[in-house]
Amino acid sequence: MRAVNGCDDWSVIIQLAFQSIGIVYGDIGTSPLYVYSSTFTNGIKHNDDILGVLSLIFYTITLIPLIKYVFIVLQANDNGDGGTFALYSLICRYAKVGLTPSEQAEDRDVSNFQLELPSNKLKMASKLKSKLENSKSTKYFLSFATMLGTSMVIGDGVLTPCISVLSAVGGIKDATSNMNQDMIVWMSVGILICLFMVQRFGTDKVGYSFAPIICLWFALISGIGLYNFVKFDPSVVKAINPKYIVDYFRRNNKDAWISLGGIVLAITGTEALFADVGHFTVKSIQISMCSITYPALIMAYAGQASFLRKHNDVVSDTFYKSIPKPLYWPMFVVAVCAAIIASQAMISGTFSIIQQSLSLGCFPRVKIVHTSTKYVGQVFVPEANYLLMLACVAVTISFRTTTKIGNAYGPAVMTLTSSFLVLIMVMIWKTNIFLVITYIVVIGSVEFLYLSSVLYKFNQGGYLPLAFAGLLMAVMFVWNDVYRRKYYYELDHKLSPEKVKEITNDTNFHRLPGLAMFYSELVQGIPPIFKHYAENVPALHSVLVFVSIKSLPISKVPQEERFLFRRIEPKNLFVFRCVARYGYTDVRNEQGRLKHCGGPVLIIKIS
Repeated sequence: MRAVNGCDDWSVIIQLAFQSIGIVYGDIGTSPLYVYSSTFTNGIKHNDDILGVLSLIFYTITLIPLIKYVFIVLQANDNGDGGTFALYSLICRYAKVGLTPSEQAEDRDVSNFQLELPSNKLKMASKLKSKLENSKSTKYFLSFATMLGTSMVIGDGVLTPCISVLSAVGGIKDATSNMNQDMIVWMSVGILICLFMVQRFGTDKVGYSFAPIICLWFALISGIGLYNFVKFDPSVVKAINPKYIVDYFRRNNKDAWISLGGIVLAITGTEALFADVGHFTVKSIQISMCSITYPALIMAYAGQASFLRKHNDVVSDTFYKSIPKPLYWPMFVVAVCAAIIASQAMISGTFSIIQQSLSLGCFPRVKIVHTSTKYVGQVFVPEANYLLMLACVAVTISFRTTTKIGNAYGPAVMTLTSSFLVLIMVMIWKTNIFLVITYIVVIGSVEFLYLSSVLYKFNQGGYLPLAFAGLLMAVMFVWNDVYRRKYYYELDHKLSPEKVKEITNDTNFHRLPGLAMFYSELVQGIPPIFKHYAENVPALHSVLVFVSIKSLPISKVPQEERFLFRRIEPKNLFVFRCVARYGYTDVRNEQGRLKHCGGPVLIIKIS
């Protein structure tokens, strides 16, 4: 279901807020399974270190998911859609920074295309816009950064199922001594394989169960957190004082900085807040985050910290050790279900990203299967699903523990989002420069600090997301480069109207009754391959239509504004141009059959 962000019906907003809990927060919601164990990899050396880490977790969750994403980044949605492509599309509509010069004057008449242009008084916005448009290197950088961001999100689609399922299943070893790490790994592999095998059926039938399970998960972790907080050490509330962060770094120096790679796991999946906004509304996500997710996470981490203050020696199994015995098995079942849901959300997000990349000419042509007639965004990519499954199984078997997989997580995508957001703040929002500088200093410095810590663990698993991103980047860049070269060649060698007239008026040609449709990537002019066709086939239909499918830098094109028809001069040639315009989230029924009223129809694909 797709919602309109301008909706003011509070009953609808509350319903969407409930539904968003099951889709958006699976990844960040299951982080309490492994954050403390990934942070204190060498044990707890000082009891107050727990307060320092809790303080870091509190301010990190408050600054990044809550303030940055929920209250700032969500406002940068593209007609209701979010994600890296949404930010890039906003910039491309505002400034001509796209690498393929396919924009036509008529495209700005599409209702969703409209943007407020800068006035002469706003010199900074105009100057930045001019620099972006006149710098070829900047255009390449923005395109590169967009591909990099999407590649890293796809990389999360590999890491999230591994660490979520492995950490949830790992709790069973606390209930029985017969389980060893090998058995846990192979159980996790079995669950992952089953998870990927059912992807072809889509999430429509099980979607309604997601929100109640995640709500139950949040209720349990916050309730257990409150129980541990009251029972063991309520004084951890003083961690709200950032002084404990300073003390933590003073005591541990370099080790404290290295441990940030574990603390950053508390905000994994945050990008989903923005990427999935198209299925809900800004208000609904703000409500669900502020009323359910944020309080539950803070209570869960505070409760675990209280427990650890009295049980320093069980930090490697903090989550399951802190559960009261009567709730152990119910919690284990809910944890596994929540981990599967968290994995499902990232896998579905990966399929959506591939669809968007494909529509913008940044990904090889793969089969896109729409698994639901009710929910437009639910797609399945068989080839990607198979490769993701193999990658998840390989990572789980190779790394074996959540600590090692945790070393592979990095906040690079958040840093790229911040970079795009700064451009939008200055050019489109026309934000006061002092607020922009404040954002860069506060949010940017925090993200850079976490990124530097993750990069330090490069040889301990930090290379994994970079390897995934590098491989996907190579595929996307090469494909896009070939796509652009082909487009530029056709653009530079397109036939003039005089040449078309010369070809069609050739006495050696026979004009047959009926319609001939030529498909080409070129959206302006006649492609050069038409001359080659005419030289080899001495017959042309009485009506010629050149059809192109064009992707606009917007999420959706209204159905009534989708097609552009033009008659190519001179009129007596009966040659027409048809451009079908799509947004990067629009459904393209490329497998559909052509319906016509009668007479011969010839369809020729020129590519």
